[in-house]
Amino acid sequence: MKILGISAFYHDSAAAILHDGEVIAAAQEERFTRKKHDPGFPVHAARFCLEQAGFSIDELDAVVFYDKPLLKFERLLDTYYSFAPQGLASFIKAIPVWLKEKMFLKKIIREELAKVGDYDSRKLKLLFPEHHLSHAASAFYPSNFEEAAILTIDGVGEWATASICHGKGASMEIKRELHFPHSLGLLYSAFTYFLGFRVNSGEYKLMGLAPYGRPNAPETARFKKIIETELVDIRPDGSLWLNQQYFSYATGLRMVRDDAWHKLFGFATRKSEQPLEQHHCDLALAIQQVTEDVVILMAKEAQRLTGSKYLCMAGGVALNCVANGKLLRSNIFEKIFIQPAAGDAGGALGAALAAHHLYFKKERKPARGLDAMHGSYLGPEFSWLDVEQVARKYKAVFTKYDDFGKMAERVAALLAEGNVIGWVQGRMEFGPRALGARSIIGDARNEEMQRKLNLKIKYRESFRPFAPSVLAEDAAQYFELDAPSPYMLLVADIAEQRKAQVPTNYLDLPMMERLYVKRSDLQAITHVDFSARVQSVHRETNPRYYQLIEKFKERTGCPVIVNTSFNVRGEPIVCTPDDAYRCFMRTEMDYLVVGDYLFAKTDQPEWTKTDNWQEEFVLD
Repeated sequence: MKILGISAFYHDSAAAILHDGEVIAAAQEERFTRKKHDPGFPVHAARFCLEQAGFSIDELDAVVFYDKPLLKFERLLDTYYSFAPQGLASFIKAIPVWLKEKMFLKKIIREELAKVGDYDSRKLKLLFPEHHLSHAASAFYPSNFEEAAILTIDGVGEWATASICHGKGASMEIKRELHFPHSLGLLYSAFTYFLGFRVNSGEYKLMGLAPYGRPNAPETARFKKIIETELVDIRPDGSLWLNQQYFSYATGLRMVRDDAWHKLFGFATRKSEQPLEQHHCDLALAIQQVTEDVVILMAKEAQRLTGSKYLCMAGGVALNCVANGKLLRSNIFEKIFIQPAAGDAGGALGAALAAHHLYFKKERKPARGLDAMHGSYLGPEFSWLDVEQVARKYKAVFTKYDDFGKMAERVAALLAEGNVIGWVQGRMEFGPRALGARSIIGDARNEEMQRKLNLKIKYRESFRPFAPSVLAEDAAQYFELDAPSPYMLLVADIAEQRKAQVPTNYLDLPMMERLYVKRSDLQAITHVDFSARVQSVHRETNPRYYQLIEKFKERTGCPVIVNTSFNVRGEPIVCTPDDAYRCFMRTEMDYLVVGDYLFAKTDQPEWTKTDNWQEEFVLD
C-alpha cells in the first residue's frame, strides 16, 4: 500500500509518503522554495517523497488531501450569511478565489501533480478526510499506544476548531467537536495580532514573551479577568464561546476590532516596530494562562469521555509547549504523545495515515520504542559529493574527518571555547523544530550565548529564549521532567540545584534588565521564569548528535548544549549544504559542520555576494 499525503493552500504546505503504513519521508515545501510557511502546492516536497520511496505517481494507491474544501466553502457561505451585512468587502474578495480555484480543487491537484511527474490521471484516486481527522490520525497512529484519547486544537479546519477522539487499534471515533467561530487557536492568534506579531507564525513569540509577565501582579490578574468575562466564556468541559463583538476574523480582514480592544485593555494594538512594554508582557502572560486552563479542561474532558490512561495531541495549539508541560504535570494522563509536526504540515502525514487505516482498513501495529516518527528525521539528506560540490562552488576551505569520533571531540572542544556552530547531519527534520539535524549549537553554560545568538546569528528580538538539548538519561538531573521530550514540545523548570539566587525585586525589574540577571548555571537556556523547552536526545534516533553531546559532557561534565534552528530571522530552516553555507557566511557563526566536513569562518574566502537575507526573507 503506497499513499502520498498532501497539505496545501493555507500555510505550511507539506507532503508525506507511506509504504504499508510506515512513514518513509515527509517534508515542508518551505524548505525547498525558501519561502517561510509556503502555502503553495508542495511540488518539491512531493517529488522528494516519491524519490525517497522509489515510487512513481502511477504506483500510488491514493493521493490524500488533508481537508474537505467543499465543507470549508460551506462554512464560509454560512458564516457570511449569519453575519450579514457585516463582512461584505471580505465576502466579495473571497468568493471569486473560491469559485475560480478552491471549488475545483481536484482539477488543481491533478494539474500540480503533473509538475511532480508524469502519470495517468484516470488511474489516480484522490481522497479528502476532514481536517481534524487528519490531525488526529497524525497523532494517534505513530504513537506507541494501542488505545488513547486524542485531542486536536487549532484555529479552524472546515467547521471544527477542536476535537476529542478515541483511538483503538486501527479505529478512531470522534467523541466531541468545537465549531467555528469559537476557537482557542483563533483566540490566541487574536492576541498574537494585538501584541504586534504576525498571525500564523508569531504565536511562538507570544508564548516566549509571556514569562516576562508578572504572575502575581494586579495588572495580570485584571487582564485575565477581562479575557474571561468580556472575550470568552469558558465552560467546565473546555468548550468555549467567543464574543464576536470584539473579533473580526469571521467576516473581516483583521483578527480583532482594534478600537474595542483599545478600550477594553487600555492600550492600542502594538505595531511590530514599537518597543515591548510591561503591559504587553502582562497581557501575554494572561492569555497564556487562559490557554493553559482551557487545554487542561479539554484534556480532563477527553479523559472522562474515553477513560484512557494515554493522550495523543496535534493541531497548532499542540505546539504550545508551555501548556503541554503544565498538562504533563497535571497527571491527568500517564503518558502523552504530541505529533512533532503538530500544525498543518503534519496534516499531510495524518491524511495519508487516515486513508491507510480508515479507508483501506489496514491493521495497525503500535510503534515500538518512542514512536513511529523515526525521530522526525524524515527529510532529505546529502552525500559527501554534495558537500564537496558546494565547497568548490564557493571556493570554501574545509577539514574532512574520516573518524566521526574525532570530529565530535573537536566540535565539543570548540563549543566549550564559546564558539557558535552550524550543525547539519543526516536527514532534515519534519516539523517546526530543529532537533540536531539542522541546528545552530552553543555552550548552554556561557552567559553571553543567548545575547550572541539573538543579535549576531539569528538577528531577532533579544527577549527570545533558546532551547537545551540534553542526553535523555541525564535530563532529570537538570530539569523538572520525568518523561522523554524528543521533539522539544515540553517546557519544564530548571532543576532546583541548578538555579542561581536572584535579587528580591527580580519580578519588578524592567524586562530587559531581568533578561540579563544570572538565573542558573545554564544561563543560555534558562528563560526568565526559570523554564526551558527541553529536547531529550536519544542515541537510537540521532546517534551523531548524541555522540557530540556525550563528548561535550566528557570534556565539561555538562550533558546540555544550546540548540536553535539553523536559519536567520524570517528564513526557513536550511535544507541543503548550499543553504547551510550561505547562512553560515551571512552571519557571525564561527564554524560550520556538514556531515564529516568542518568549515572555520576565519579560513573562508571573503563573502562578496550581494544577496541580502534581510531583503530575501520577509521578517516574521
